[in-house]
Amino acid sequence: MSKTLTLLAATLALAGCAALNNLNSDVSSYSQWPAERKPGSYAFERLPSQQARPEQQQLLEDSARRALELAGFTPAAGDRSAEYVVQLGARVDANQQYYYDDPLWWHGGLGYGRWGRPYLRPGLGFGFGFGTPLTTYEREVAVLIRDRQSARPLYESRASNDGSSPSIQSLLPAMFEAAMKDFPTGGVNPRRVTTQITPQTTPQ
Repeated sequence: MSKTLTLLAATLALAGCAALNNLNSDVSSYSQWPAERKPGSYAFERLPSQQARPEQQQLLEDSARRALELAGFTPAAGDRSAEYVVQLGARVDANQQYYYDDPLWWHGGLGYGRWGRPYLRPGLGFGFGFGTPLTTYEREVAVLIRDRQSARPLYESRASNDGSSPSIQSLLPAMFEAAMKDFPTGGVNPRRVTTQITPQTTPQ
């Protein structure tokens, strides 16, 4: 019996850890990929503004490689031999929300007890802090794949999520994987896609 309970507890713990490592992203993709065409060799292309920030762009490219490989692409030996050109982008925007912007803000404030007596719920006071903004961050990555010879755009996809942390570095591989998850057909826009992130760097 004790062994069964121990095994059950371990299973639940592992399931809980896996859930904490899940990243849910809203993905929108647009495809003009020919049905008979296969993924092939690719090279990254940097816009002039991205060339001015080579370290940041290198981070994006390193983070997107696995997602491209899972979709069937392979790195080209040189830029001129690549069948496809891939452009990447990422952004983080801060959004501030006030307690009274939420119609359910009072769930953390004043409530009524068993005998109708007011009591204070954790997190808010009697009229204090209602104007304190809650900052959340919207994080987004973008992928654009073009035919190298014709420069025709073939596939465009974006993945976004939000949270209390502005950090995006640890999320980039999972977000690019979400953006490429349904390649080349795409799907309903937007749609929720779940991918895995590194446990040690899981943000809130």
